[in-house]
Amino acid sequence: METKWITCMEEDDKECLKEAGEILKAGGLVAFPTETVYGLGGDALNPDSSRKIYAAKGRPSDNPLIVHICRFEDIYRIVADTEESRKMLANARKLSDAFWPGPLTMILPKSEEVPLETTGGLNTVAIRFPSHKTAQALIAYGGGYVAAPSANTSGRPSPSLARHVQEDLNGKIDMIIDGGEVEIGIESTIVDLTVEPPQILRPGYVTQEMLSKVLGTVDTDVTILSDKSGQAPKAPGMKYRHYAPKGQLTIVAGTKEKVAAYINEETDRLRAEGVKTGVIATEETKNLYHADVVKCAGSRTDELSVAKHLYGILRDFDEEGTEKMFSESFDYAGIGQAVMNRLLKAAGHHVVQV
Repeated sequence: METKWITCMEEDDKECLKEAGEILKAGGLVAFPTETVYGLGGDALNPDSSRKIYAAKGRPSDNPLIVHICRFEDIYRIVADTEESRKMLANARKLSDAFWPGPLTMILPKSEEVPLETTGGLNTVAIRFPSHKTAQALIAYGGGYVAAPSANTSGRPSPSLARHVQEDLNGKIDMIIDGGEVEIGIESTIVDLTVEPPQILRPGYVTQEMLSKVLGTVDTDVTILSDKSGQAPKAPGMKYRHYAPKGQLTIVAGTKEKVAAYINEETDRLRAEGVKTGVIATEETKNLYHADVVKCAGSRTDELSVAKHLYGILRDFDEEGTEKMFSESFDYAGIGQAVMNRLLKAAGHHVVQV
């Protein structure tokens, strides 16, 4: 398959987006930018399209896909019409008023319109209304319901640039829309509204504190920062190793001085053995390290900057042939929880406390 590449920086570039929409309606796959990461889109109501997404990514078929919409009203077609679900939809409306369009995904009971191929065999559906204008226009042209996981090979760092998509999926999908660098850089927060109290299944830009201000008590799934989960995933990213570079990543936690000393000792030892090393540091610490490759993710005073650059750094390590990598640990509060969730997945939960 030849993958077509188009550049579309504005949502009013109607011709390119109409073409992409026709591909989606015909059962094809289109990678497109959102405010979080690039997504790999297919018709969410077409089981064949969902099967194609799993195949292109090499993604386990029990890992649910997120259905992207471009109007809140479209939620009613894909959510079950029962007394119980109507109560959940009341919470969904509150969250929508506060955070949609934006980087928040809600889980609700699915209607018969949504094939099990899209939901990973579950009777619930994950729904998001992205704020990226190009994404919104594409969804509208594509029929209104676009299943879109991150546009990468399963397990690899998610794409924050169109060229990352090309590295993983060129020749496997119909089209890539280049919309430049994404704004946030990590996937949406996922909150399960089918349980009481609602529960965060994946942390992201919309934090637990922000959700609690709208709904009251909101819990966080205990496996978000753990590697102990033997059950089928209720949301993308819960069960499987994700975001991983080709080399081995280790997270080092402790005081700044002890972390730097440990990482320098390890990188010196590995360099002597002929192993190429890398470090994920911050503005405050980047000059403390002397590994082969030192990457600054951003400032600890702005963890959103760390989130935005994390996946690109992991991919850069791959391009530079880095074999062993180390990362500083980050605060577990606010968006730091999302950063640590991604880092722990990328490192296979390999953490050293110093």
